[in-house]
Amino acid sequence: MAKLPKREQAWTGDRQAIHPLAEAVKLVKANATSKFDESVEIAVNLGVDPRHADQQVRGVVSLPSGTGRDVRVAVIAKDPKAAEATAAGADIVGAEDLVERIQGGFLEFDRVIATPDMMALVGRLGKILGPRGLMPNPRVGTVTPNVAQAVKDAKGGSIEFRVEKAGIVHAGIGKASFTEEAITANVRALLEALNRAKPSGAKGTYVKRVSLSSTMGPGFKVDTGSINA
Repeated sequence: MAKLPKREQAWTGDRQAIHPLAEAVKLVKANATSKFDESVEIAVNLGVDPRHADQQVRGVVSLPSGTGRDVRVAVIAKDPKAAEATAAGADIVGAEDLVERIQGGFLEFDRVIATPDMMALVGRLGKILGPRGLMPNPRVGTVTPNVAQAVKDAKGGSIEFRVEKAGIVHAGIGKASFTEEAITANVRALLEALNRAKPSGAKGTYVKRVSLSSTMGPGFKVDTGSINA
């Protein structure tokens, strides 16, 4: 059994308690006592089996309060679309040259956006970007002719989510320095997006469990009914 970090060991409350969303957010903020601004993270256990194609859950959501992170965006495009991406604030823009840099080990970015005409080139990067969750995909808006809007969305607080093998979605939804209202708004926005992305093959209870934590703090279980209240 994995040993709990010291911060979690120090928490003497009931680890099995289920808290209303507002109370869970307060507890997360109160226990984020590191010298740095800890991230607030959410884990959502879904009633799906991702091994089946009709039970995949994936999408993108724009968090109303942003993420609190400086997202580095790379855009694979050329000519006018490359210029649009640069004007919109993309950090790295290129075509064949950028693909070659990535093949050579360059990975200093958090999001990759590509225009549809570049996907033949981008396909070469599947083994590099795929395992890192960075492969452009039209389902989440990262393969698009509207690169300017995609860059603005990424910079403005949109995040991608994808269910893992165990049926869990993990996501960063802000910083401990955010107000309680800001964190709460982001939690609700993500849960609404997950509900919209409910796959046809999902049976029974879809959202089973939700927990919130900060980077170094303990996790707190959330009453799923209070999220929609």
